[in-house]
Parts: sequence; structure tokens; C-alpha cells
Amino acid sequence: MGTESPPYELNSFSSVQNHGESAKDKAVDDWLPITSSRNAKWWYSAFHNVTAMVGAGVLGLPYAMAELGWGPGMAVLVISWVVTFYTLWQMVEMHEMVPGKRFDRYHELGQHAFGEKLGLWIVVPQQLIVEIGVNIVYMVTGGKSLKKVHDLVSPNAPEIRLTYFIMIFASCHFVLSFLPNFNSISAVSLSAAVMSLSYSTIAWTASVAKGVQPTVEYTYAGKTRTDVVFNFLSALGDVAFAYAGHNVVLEIQATIPSTPEKPSKKPMWRGVVVAYIVVAICYFPVAIIGYWIFGNSVEDNILISLEKPKWLIAMANMFVVVHVIGSYQIYAMPVFDMIETFLVKKMHFTPCFRLRFIARTTYVALTMFLAMTFPFFGGLLGFFGGFVLAPTTYFLPCIMWLVIYKPRKFSLSWFTNWICIILGVLLLILAPIGALRQIILSASQYKFYS
Repeated sequence: MGTESPPYELNSFSSVQNHGESAKDKAVDDWLPITSSRNAKWWYSAFHNVTAMVGAGVLGLPYAMAELGWGPGMAVLVISWVVTFYTLWQMVEMHEMVPGKRFDRYHELGQHAFGEKLGLWIVVPQQLIVEIGVNIVYMVTGGKSLKKVHDLVSPNAPEIRLTYFIMIFASCHFVLSFLPNFNSISAVSLSAAVMSLSYSTIAWTASVAKGVQPTVEYTYAGKTRTDVVFNFLSALGDVAFAYAGHNVVLEIQATIPSTPEKPSKKPMWRGVVVAYIVVAICYFPVAIIGYWIFGNSVEDNILISLEKPKWLIAMANMFVVVHVIGSYQIYAMPVFDMIETFLVKKMHFTPCFRLRFIARTTYVALTMFLAMTFPFFGGLLGFFGGFVLAPTTYFLPCIMWLVIYKPRKFSLSWFTNWICIILGVLLLILAPIGALRQIILSASQYKFYS
């Protein structure tokens, strides 16, 4: 994966080197979440990336395997891990490709590749849909996991609506959302990363302890060929959702200090490698063992299929709650940055706590409301995975690489990027079709706010 030299001279971008930055602009940058702190260590990159990636997605992987089957399921898992590892390396490399300039945000890199206006229109809508979509899914996941803990610990207690558990889960975010930047949520993120490894391990070890079910079947669960095809397509989106970290990787790298002698990409890449090893340790055992034990009867959240021992499954679900609290904050931070940048730089509001309080509280309330209204966990994974995670994770970094570095036609880099682009476009087209059908079927049987 050799890095081609960008097609410009060292001094051709002197206009972007921040020398003319005014004191006011500097003060605003010091207030905004992404650029306010640049003293992170390489291990911050590791646990931020683990927290961003290993979340609701890992719990749905056995279900995705059941809809894909053994052969296609293993192929999709491995290919996705390899492709996203490669595209994440590209993002890390492109962070400081212009001397004296750091692309601290995904859309800034898009603007450099596609132009000032077109770059914004290409990247910002997709990134916002990803981050808001993931936050909604995590609201649902947190609420469902809390409900599972309640039902396990108090099986004879009166039934409590999922809606209320989503509200309980959301309540902590009305407080945590006031942490100003990535470095300030590092303790939350570290806890979340540890929890992700813990509940993933519990998920597959408890499955092994349960043993292969007597009625296990590895045939497709769909009753008709149409069901099988649409479920297969939806499962592609489920797997894509599991590799969502690219949407915040530049923002995470922006927190690491950088000098010409010690560029940020070195510690960032070290953290990414560690994170991807942890991702493999979490994903592959859960996906393979979960499907092996339960077959096509596995739930869209593996922990729901596990009932005993009750104390262990309750603990695992609480680990999920802690983890998605951290994941929510990781994905919310770039959204907070966009909102506050718009309010301060475009609308000319004064940077202050009151502005931050109103903006962030409104955002948390909005994601809570949408999660309460549309808690279709499995369908949401597939839809968001295919519709917006496929472009921003699987092929948008490759397109930007081709546009900026212009590798020689038919070279290894050229072929690699085009293969990733083709796979990503297929995922973008196919996955939302199956997921949308699943959401419609779930909605037809759902009573709002039940």
C-alpha cells in the first residue's frame, strides 16, 4: 500500500497554512469540539476507534450470517474487514497530505478532492445521515438492552414499555453531551472499548456453554425465495454497519499532535492497527459461534437469544449499555462540531455555554424521539449500513484517493481502489432494498410508542 506523491509542489498550498489566521478564528477553533484539543496519545486512537466500530453491529452479525449462509457469510465478513482496513489506512494517510494543512473533518477532505461546494454536498449529507442514524440505532440498542436487564432481573415485574427504557438511556446523554471535545470523553470511550470486548466475549462464550441447539438448522429462514433474497440483501447492510468507524476517523486523528518530524499519521495508524485486531477478536467469534449454536433461529441481537445464566446475560446487556453510551458520544461529537460551526461561523452567534446547551440538548432530544418512534433494530442496521455507510466507508475514500493521488492506470493501487469502489457501489444498491422491506414488515406489526 505504497503512498503515491500528491500532484503538487511543497509550496503550492501556502495559502492554507494558517499563517493569516486571525485571533478571532483561532479562538473559535479553540472552542469547537474537533479542533479544541490536540494532545491525544496513540492509544486514544485505539480505543476511540474500537468504541466507534464495535457496537450494535457485532450483536447483529450472527443474524447476518444466518441470512447469508456459511460460505457467503464468511466471505462477506473477511472481505469487509480487509476492504475497510485498507480504506481506513487511506483516510489516515490523507489527513496531512497537504504541507501545513490538516484535514480535521471528513468534509474538509471532500472539499479538497472535489471542490469547495461539491465536496460539501457529497460528504456532509452522507456523514450526517451516518452519524445521526447510528445515534438513533444506539438509542434503540441501549433501550432494548436496559429492557432485557429489567426482564431478566425482575421476571415477575409489570411490563414496562421499550419507549420508557429508551428515555432512561437518553437521560445520561443530556449530561454527557456537554463534555466539550473528544479528549474530554476519553474516559467514557475507554470504558466503552473495554465493555465491547467484554460483552462480545460473553456473547460467544455463553453460546458455547449453551451448546448447539437440538433443533438447529443452517438453511435459510425465509419461507419463500423472495424472503431469502431480500433477507440476504439486508444482511449485507448489517455487515456494512459493523464497520462504521471511518466517519469519525479524521476527527479522531485531529486530536493527535503533529509536527513535520512526527506526523500524526504514525501514532494514529498504530492505534488503528490495535483497534482492528480488537475488531477481529470481537467480530469473528461472535458471528461464527453465534450462527453455529443457534442456526437460522438466532435473534437480530445475539444476547436476546441467550437466556441463561441470567446473571451473566444481564451483565452482558449492561456492558452493551455502557458501550453504546460511549459510542453515541463518539458519533455525536462531529455532529455537535458541525452544528456549532454553523451557528458560530455562519449565523455569527457568540461561542458560549448557553449556545452549546441549546444545540446539544435539542440534538439528543431529537435522536431520542426518532428512536422511540422507529425502534426497528435489525432493519435500521441494514438500511443505514447499505445506504450511507457503504459510500463513506467502502468507496468514498478510494474515489478521493484516485482524484488526489492519480495512481498510474492499471497499477496495483489503481486496481485495488476500483475493486473497492465496485464492491461498495454494489453494497450501496443492494443492501437498502432488503432492509427497507424488513422495516416495512416490522412497521406493519408495530404499535407506536408501545
